[in-house]
Amino acid sequence: MQAFLVGGAVRDLLLQRPVTEKDWVVIGETPASMLRLGFLPVGKDFPVFLHPDTHEEYALARTERKTTPGYKGFSVYTAPDVSLEEDLLRRDLTINAMAMTDDGRIIDPYQGQYDLQQRWLRHVSPAFVEDPVRILRIARFAARYAYLNFKIAPETLQLMQTMVDSGEVDHLVPERVWAELSKALLENTPSAFFYTLQACGALARIFPEIDTLFGVPQPEKYHPEIDTGVHVLMALEQAALLSPKIEVRFATLVHDLGKATSPKDNLPHHYGHETAGLPLLETLCTRIRVPNHCKVLAKQVMQFHTHCHKSRELKASTLTDMLTKLGAFKGKSHLDDFLLACEADARGRLGLESQPYPQAQIVKQAAHAGASVDTATIVSGAYQGAEIGEAIRQLRIQAITEVIKQYKAL
Repeated sequence: MQAFLVGGAVRDLLLQRPVTEKDWVVIGETPASMLRLGFLPVGKDFPVFLHPDTHEEYALARTERKTTPGYKGFSVYTAPDVSLEEDLLRRDLTINAMAMTDDGRIIDPYQGQYDLQQRWLRHVSPAFVEDPVRILRIARFAARYAYLNFKIAPETLQLMQTMVDSGEVDHLVPERVWAELSKALLENTPSAFFYTLQACGALARIFPEIDTLFGVPQPEKYHPEIDTGVHVLMALEQAALLSPKIEVRFATLVHDLGKATSPKDNLPHHYGHETAGLPLLETLCTRIRVPNHCKVLAKQVMQFHTHCHKSRELKASTLTDMLTKLGAFKGKSHLDDFLLACEADARGRLGLESQPYPQAQIVKQAAHAGASVDTATIVSGAYQGAEIGEAIRQLRIQAITEVIKQYKAL
């Protein structure tokens, strides 16, 4: 059996990056012969098999022909006469279209090694335009390799623009959009994902809620970068430094969606943007099917990030009510993630990237004080129904008042 290591494993070996998974292409075999060799079939749309010992994926060499719009609109041809070069030709980028033999020899018919050295993300063939997911994949690779100074080749960016203009990008399905977005958010430089989509015109089509933030001004006194879109992506970069969690990064990305709805007469101010953005967030999450664990934190950060920033000035009652709505007095809460997203927002401003964020400690201490009050006498006393909740609330307000006093005395 002729089997070649292909794709990302070869690319990352040459970049001296960790290889997380290995994919193989098999030449000259059929599904029947693979089964006789003990491989387990797993492919739905084309023949893919799991190695009986390593459980790595082995795919029969194939070619693809576009039949209908969208990323599933292909007919697949696989047979023993499909060559390795033909299989590599259907891949998206030259740096992903290399193969390696068992003895470490690189097979590189489309100059992927040159593009690795020159730091180019370049398409393999004009067939690139046939799959709209490739726009998202290129943007994700831009986010992954920005720290190595990779750039998108001008001719590839032009093809991406063509795919947007032709409407091919409109055939993306929600599952693939979220799949690529969730991976991009976890890359080294997630902002590069959105700047790449913006450069080819796809941001407005795929993530219009983010696109409309660009050009929306904010008060220069608080936001020296002024532009809301720039601020949001600066905050996202800070979130990437502060937390590896997708929940924190997604919540930071969407926290200011409401600023796009601010009346022009009020600009650069954004009164009530914390609640104005909630319908936009709901629409975005529904459209691309964002998982609930990401959506919940995103709503909390959107509603209460400005409260958190002003925690030193809030009334004890306001801070208590915020913490109640965040679930901070319960055994399990997402308060730490909430505070990290708020800190990323505060640091996502020009020249303020390294500023301390003492508000997080204030909120944590207030949450601890409120959760530590003794509610036993209230629960077992003469209070009824809603009176119990209000009595506990008053106890928490008293405890949190003492915390605020301590910080005001400093």
